[in-house]
Amino acid sequence: MAEQPRRERQRDSTYFRLARELRAAVLRHDYPDGVRLPTEAELAGTYGVSRQTVRRAFQDLVTEGLVYRVPGRGTFATPREEQYLRQFGSVDDLMGLSIDTRMDVVTPLHRRVDVDAAGRLGLRTDQVHKLAFLRLHEDVAFCHTSVWLPPSVGRLLEPVTELTLPGTPNAFTVIGLLDQRLPEPIAEAEQSITVAEATPDIARRLGCAPGRALLRVDRVYQTMAGRAVELAISHFLPEHYSYRVRLRRSGQ
Repeated sequence: MAEQPRRERQRDSTYFRLARELRAAVLRHDYPDGVRLPTEAELAGTYGVSRQTVRRAFQDLVTEGLVYRVPGRGTFATPREEQYLRQFGSVDDLMGLSIDTRMDVVTPLHRRVDVDAAGRLGLRTDQVHKLAFLRLHEDVAFCHTSVWLPPSVGRLLEPVTELTLPGTPNAFTVIGLLDQRLPEPIAEAEQSITVAEATPDIARRLGCAPGRALLRVDRVYQTMAGRAVELAISHFLPEHYSYRVRLRRSGQ
């Protein structure tokens, strides 16, 4: 009885991997305007999967707006617009932000006392490590993120020189760096989405007016053991960023 669910999990993992690789290729501009992506048959042969698996992966990218399909011609990357559009359905997708964006440090990694952040991380101390950065797509800043880390976690990132120097552009994500250094991987994130007004500091960083309505996304990342290892609060400019989540019914 357990064999069928196991086969279904294997098919799902194959589909997710293929969709992730195709998504990364499109975001890297491997297929510029007018250049067709490989066909279902070509991808099925390359990856050793069924055409149904390829079709399912393609459909995800169509839903995300990353590609479009022309009957009789094939699948093509959607021309980029000014707005930054990504779909997030997993922690892996968030780690993949480094594919087509960069992170510019504005407040270097440092130690400080922050009672509220320490409480949200479930710490017994008020000491935390903090840093802040801008996230840019094609040199346009669309997000300001502040990150708080438990002391033991923050010390893991102290040797990363790029995080200690303001104005340093980087091609990675904080959770990606942590996932390489933590004794156990990051497994999930608790997320809340609200609207917040731009503070004078954030407004200056994002180039908008103070008091401007921004999309605020709070995430607390946890390891497989349920340990909170990062609190991230991001403020997005709505004209440069669109947030979509694909929801599925259970069992589908």
